[in-house]
Amino acid sequence: MHSPLTRRAAGLALAGLGLALSAPATAQPLEKIKVRMDWTPWGVQAAMHLAQHKGWFKAAGLDVQLEDGNGSVTTVQIVGGGDQFDVGHAALASMMIARDKGLPVKAIAVFARLSDIGLLVPRDGGIRGPGDLRGRKVAYTAGSLEAPFIDAFLAAGGLKRSDLELVNIDAAGKAASYAAGRADAAFSTIPFFLPVVSQTRPSQAIRFADHGLSMPSFGLFATEARIAARREPIARFTSIVAATWQYIYNGHEDEAVEALIAQRPQARLDKAVLRGQLQALRGFFQLPPPAGQRLGTPVASDFSAAVKTLTDAGLLKSIKDGNAFFVPDLVRPAPEVPK
Repeated sequence: MHSPLTRRAAGLALAGLGLALSAPATAQPLEKIKVRMDWTPWGVQAAMHLAQHKGWFKAAGLDVQLEDGNGSVTTVQIVGGGDQFDVGHAALASMMIARDKGLPVKAIAVFARLSDIGLLVPRDGGIRGPGDLRGRKVAYTAGSLEAPFIDAFLAAGGLKRSDLELVNIDAAGKAASYAAGRADAAFSTIPFFLPVVSQTRPSQAIRFADHGLSMPSFGLFATEARIAARREPIARFTSIVAATWQYIYNGHEDEAVEALIAQRPQARLDKAVLRGQLQALRGFFQLPPPAGQRLGTPVASDFSAAVKTLTDAGLLKSIKDGNAFFVPDLVRPAPEVPK
């Protein structure tokens, strides 16, 4: 006969065995994905910050680190030339130019399908197209992506540079100079700057894309080696970001703004500006996506058109096939993200 102490010990052992059998298996470690952003926090990064804030990356088995950047060109160079980052977020025309020069990078998702570059003009300034710039003072930045396309943009209105006063202003001061009225118009990135300058100088934008200058804007890219080595986790990351953008534009813009501010509290972001940037970006996404495709899937015709635009501007020398610039199958269903 067993003593009460023995029976109690046996009961505890069985209870422990039951707990062990019913406990879930040890969770698999999260796969790390390190992402270099295009710039300091702004609206175009909202989907990544919202997915991070909601835990959707973790739900997909990913540990995502988002690092701020200081320009698309720099991001392309850093991601394409080293092994520190898995994915980059940048203006994809810059990526195409870098690939043509030998950097082994490819687009894996495209969100803003139209070029974000254009002309900021005052709403009451009487400027509706390039032909209205005759005799005007226009700010631009010589070293920026806009510079090689100015001649083609002006030609669409029957003008050349000598028909107006072009003023070269450093990128850091261009928006402030225009907002203060020291120029009649300014070439710049539309969705970033339009909500900012409109706070002091109500403005509208004339898109390069509406005047024959077609090229993709913001999206995700990676090196060919990284895609080959880490295809599945990169596809999971890309798919969640794409699905999160769809979630945002299904009526959750304010939620995206709040998440961005929560994720980057030190940036002192302005809610109204972020909301304006999301509104401005929507037109560049060209929603809804083509029939049968998910938002974010690269569109072959976009890259073919971009090859012509960039070649005509002297920015592409070697690659003439638009399909050489993207990977087509890395945007997939993302059940972690609500509809």
